Amino acid sequence: MHSIAHIEFNTINLALDAMWRFAEMPVDFYQDWLRVAHEEARHFSMLQDHLRALGYTYGDFPAHEGLWTLCEATRHNVTSRMALVPRTLEARGLDATPVIQEKLRKVGSTQALAAVAILDVILTEEVGHVSIGNHWYHWLCKRDGLDPRAFYAHEVATHRAPAPKPPFNLNARRSAGFTEAEIQALTAHS
Repeated sequence: MHSIAHIEFNTINLALDAMWRFAEMPVDFYQDWLRVAHEEARHFSMLQDHLRALGYTYGDFPAHEGLWTLCEATRHNVTSRMALVPRTLEARGLDATPVIQEKLRKVGSTQALAAVAILDVILTEEVGHVSIGNHWYHWLCKRDGLDPRAFYAHEVATHRAPAPKPPFNLNARRSAGFTEAEIQALTAHS
């Protein structure tokens, strides 16, 4: 749960960074990412409260910098950022959350089931966050005359983005706006 709190904390900053860093985007872009930052902050607060109920707090355990590393790498290109942060890193959360929830259900304790409920809220809203990233990625590709699949593959290779790992939450990915061609490409490599 601490690792998930760390991810949620970082995604607050990622959303705000996108708003601050990338000028001359439509107003809706900034409104979308402000909404994401607000929801990520709420997720972090729920997780922090849960950690406190367990006798811990955010920062008690080590955490990775994977999200922020890719944020830094894409700081000069909004299309790269939309390709790799919401569509790759945040989409991994759509896949990982049901697996984590199943493990927690097997534990069966009151605390574990409370964590499952928190993750239900986060998963539902993360679908919306990935959807926002998908929307802006495709909008930017259209604006700049880029082939979305080719540009995405190029950016993944250039920035050595982590490869998605099965099992995939295909329903969540579809709800978040991944196309059937993207789903087929994703499942073909697993």
